[in-house]
Amino acid sequence: MINIEFGTFILFLITLVLVISIFGFAIRKLLGVERKKWFSYNHINERHKKLDWSVRIIFMSLFLISSYYMIGNDTLGIPWYFETWFILIVFFITSEMLRAFMEWKYAENKRDFVATIAEMVLMISIGFLTITTDFFGLFIFNFEAI
Repeated sequence: MINIEFGTFILFLITLVLVISIFGFAIRKLLGVERKKWFSYNHINERHKKLDWSVRIIFMSLFLISSYYMIGNDTLGIPWYFETWFILIVFFITSEMLRAFMEWKYAENKRDFVATIAEMVLMISIGFLTITTDFFGLFIFNFEAI
C-alpha cells in the first residue's frame, strides 16, 4: 500500500523536471554545447540511427519476453534481471552511452559527450536517491500490504 497525496506527487515530479532541466541548461552553457530539444531524438549520423534502432528493438524484445515470463510465473519467483524497472534502467544507460560515444566519435563539438554523460549521471543519481529514500521521505511505502 502506498500513501500518496496527488498534489504532493505532482509537485515532486515538477521539482524533479526543473532540477534536471536547470542542470542540463547549466552544464551545456558551461561547456558551450548546443541545447537538446525535449522529446526529440536527433541522431549524430546514419550509423548512430541504425545502432540506436537496434538497441531499441533489442530492449523492446527483452521487455516483451520479460512481460510474457512475468505473466506466466509467480511474481515472487521472477529473477531481478527480468523486472521491468531493471530493463528500463539498462535501456536508458545503454542508449545514453551509445549517444555519448557517437558524440565523442563524430560530433562537431567534442564536448557534447561530456554534457550527455553528466546529465545521465545526474538522472541515475536522482533515480537511485528517490528509490532508496522513499521519494525523499515524501511517500510512505507499506510493502507488507502488497
